[in-house]
Order: sequence, then C-alpha cells, then structure tokens
Amino acid sequence: MARRVGDGRAHGDVSTTAVQGAPGGNDTVPQRLVAVARRLFAEKGFDRTSVQEIVEAAGVTKGAMYHYFGSKDDLLHEIYARVLRLQSDRLAAIADSDEPLAQRLHAAAVDVVVTSTANLDDTKIFFRSMHQLSPEKQREVRAERRRYHERFRALVEEGQRSGVFRDDVPADLVVDYFFGAVHHLGTWFRADGPLSGRQVGEYFADLLLASLRPVS
Repeated sequence: MARRVGDGRAHGDVSTTAVQGAPGGNDTVPQRLVAVARRLFAEKGFDRTSVQEIVEAAGVTKGAMYHYFGSKDDLLHEIYARVLRLQSDRLAAIADSDEPLAQRLHAAAVDVVVTSTANLDDTKIFFRSMHQLSPEKQREVRAERRRYHERFRALVEEGQRSGVFRDDVPADLVVDYFFGAVHHLGTWFRADGPLSGRQVGEYFADLLLASLRPVS
C-alpha cells in the first residue's frame, strides 16, 4: 500500500527539515568533520581552510579524516549532498503517497522551500565554493540535482497526461521556472524576516499550482 504523507499545508517540525551538524559528544567522526568544515568554510572560505585546521578542530587525525573523506573537496560536497539526500528522501515519500496528484505536487513544492530555508547556510557555503571543486565532482553534483528535478518534474508530467494540469506549457519549463525561484532564496531569505520558510513555501506552491491550472 502506498505511504501517506501529511498535507503540504500542515506545519512541520524543523528537526525533520534541518540537517543536524553541530559537533557533539555523540556525533560520529564523519559528522564531526562535516560540522567543523561547515563552520570553517563559512568563517574563512573553502580555499583558505586547510585540512590540518579541520582535523585539529574536529579532534581527529588526518588518517581518520582520509578514512572517510578522500579530500577537502569531499567534505564540501558532503555539506550539500546531505541536504540533497534529505530532500530526495522526502520527495520520494511525497511522490509515492496515495494523496491526490495536485496535493502531492503542492506538498513537494512546499517541502523543497522549507528544507532549503532550514539549511540555507549549508547551501550558500556550497554554491559559493562549488567552482573550486574538481570537474568530476561538479558533474557529480549536477547529476544528483538533475535526478531530484526529474522526480519533481515527473509529478508535473503525470498531471499533464491525466488532465489535472494544463499541458500547453512544457513540464521542463515549469520546473525550471519554479526552481529558479527556489535557488534564489539565498539572496534574500532571512530566518528572522517577516515570512517563515513554510509561509514562503506555501506561497511558492500556490503560485506553481495556479500556473498549472487548466485553461477553461
């Protein structure tokens, strides 16, 4: 039986949308390394942070770091990848639920905004330094993001095939337009601003669904 998910308009627990990353006594070595790298990259920049600084701040040896991460590139990649894994898992649960299609797309649209704003610092750190990754790593990230976008687009395409959504606008264009707004969040959204991440997500999702409403 397909899984059910809550209504996209319900209020979520921030602990389920923010990736936990603060160093703590119960954290594993990889978690500590990522948390420290995240802090140092934010404070000093990726290029000005050395591996030695990371391992000293995390309280581990270089050997321990290289057991889990082959390079500083891998740490930067993991900062973003763990957010994308969270979003992918949540999108899969929403897409596979037995809710009506329009409700699933609305919930998916709200969720990507909520999870993006809850992890905005991680995303900003990554995109500020992504150009410093190796070409191979950059291709890997783009492929991971493409898979997420394709799963999201599949909901739009399903609705267009079934007549729930208008089909005179290419699904690719609809999705690119929506995610253009999502990716722009880092330039203006503030956690202490007038709108919460969920409120922004509701507005974005409502606009997306309105743009897909069949023309009479």
